Amino acid sequence: MNFKNPVPTVDIIIEQRGEIILIERKNPPHGWALPGGFVDYGESLESAAQREALEETSLNVSLLGQFHTYSDPGRDSRRHTISTVFVAKAVGKPQAGSDALKARFFTKNTLPEKIAFDHALILGDYFNWQENGGGLMWPPDKSK
Repeated sequence: MNFKNPVPTVDIIIEQRGEIILIERKNPPHGWALPGGFVDYGESLESAAQREALEETSLNVSLLGQFHTYSDPGRDSRRHTISTVFVAKAVGKPQAGSDALKARFFTKNTLPEKIAFDHALILGDYFNWQENGGGLMWPPDKSK
C-alpha cells in the first residue's frame, strides 16, 4: 500500500518588546507569515523551531512553550501540513534570511493585510490568549 501522510511543520511566535516578528515570504504562497517551516527527518519539533527562526530572522530564540497544533488539511495550499506553534523570546534586530524577503515587528493593531497560510487565525488565537491572561497555552476558553 502507498500511504499519504501529513507533513510536520513548526511556526514560531517570536515576542520582543510587546511586538511579534513576521516575515514576508519570497516563495509562494506569498504574504506575511510567522517564521517557520518543515521539520527535518531526525529533528525534534523544538530544534526545528529554533533552526527555522534562525534561518528566517537571523535570531537565536529561547522557546517559552508550545502554543497549539494546527491541523486543518487546507491550511497550506501546497500539501497537508500539521504545524506545532511555539512561543519564543529573542534579543536583537531581525534580519531576513532563507526564504524571507523582509522580517519586521508588528503589533495586533499593525498586522499586514496579506497573511499567508492560516497564520491570521493563529495570530488571532494568540492575541486572544494574551488578552485573557495566558495561563495554559491551550485550549483557549472560547466562551469569553
